[in-house]
Amino acid sequence: MPRYLVAIHHPDDYNPAVVEDDAMRRDIDDLNQAMVAEGIRVFVGGLKPVSAAHALRRTPGGEILVTDGPYIESKEHIGGFWVLDLPDEATALDWGRRAAMACRAPVEVRAFH
Repeated sequence: MPRYLVAIHHPDDYNPAVVEDDAMRRDIDDLNQAMVAEGIRVFVGGLKPVSAAHALRRTPGGEILVTDGPYIESKEHIGGFWVLDLPDEATALDWGRRAAMACRAPVEVRAFH
């Protein structure tokens, strides 16, 4: 069965303590329970703030340069994600819609090779 990434995007200044209320946490818990009940959830994870990221780049001289912060300067970054076993893209988009509703945030759905 194909695997899909369902990624939640948060603004750089996302603070769960401020944004996530009891209703939102309940909706996310319900979504996770539904994924487990369907037997489709392979992995789920939330990420620390983008300010804690490190970017690694290969220089023309072959060295690896490590810098603090995200690889791409952007206003939003992946804040968490699921890896799901799903039969097709339409089903993946349905779970993406459910994730966007539960998390109250933009979602990206992508298939793995």
